[in-house]
This record gives sequence, structure tokens and C-alpha cells, in this order.
Amino acid sequence: MADKPTFEANLTSLETIVNQLESGDVPLEQALDQFQKGVALSKQLQATLAGAEKTLTKMMDENGNEVPFEQPKAPDANE
Repeated sequence: MADKPTFEANLTSLETIVNQLESGDVPLEQALDQFQKGVALSKQLQATLAGAEKTLTKMMDENGNEVPFEQPKAPDANE
């Protein structure tokens, strides 16, 4: 079974597709195919980032349970 591409590999692939499409030297059929692949890669990358953000905004409490990480509130300028 093939290994799943890394986030970085997918991002590089998306950048390559964007560069090819921006060049305008791609036949229409290939451009449409590349566009569809780019959209799919973009959705994968967004999902990966959303999952990472969700993971990074949690912390463990003293009982070992995951709880949302609450950022300290900025001091009020009026204080």
C-alpha cells in the first residue's frame, strides 16, 4: 500500500498545479483536470490544517481529560 503524501508534498503539488495553470500553456482538457486535482488538494490541505488547529487548541487537565485551551484575555486598555 502506498504511503499517504505529507502535507508538504500536497502543498508542493498544489503550487505546481497553480503555476502550470497560471502559465496558460496547458491544453484546456489538461487544465480542467489539473484544476479539479488542485481543488481536491486544496480541500485536503484545509482539512489537515483544521485538524491540526483543533488538536493544538486542546490541552489536558489534571485528570488527563482533553479540555479546550483558553487564551488569556488581553488586559483591558481602560484599566
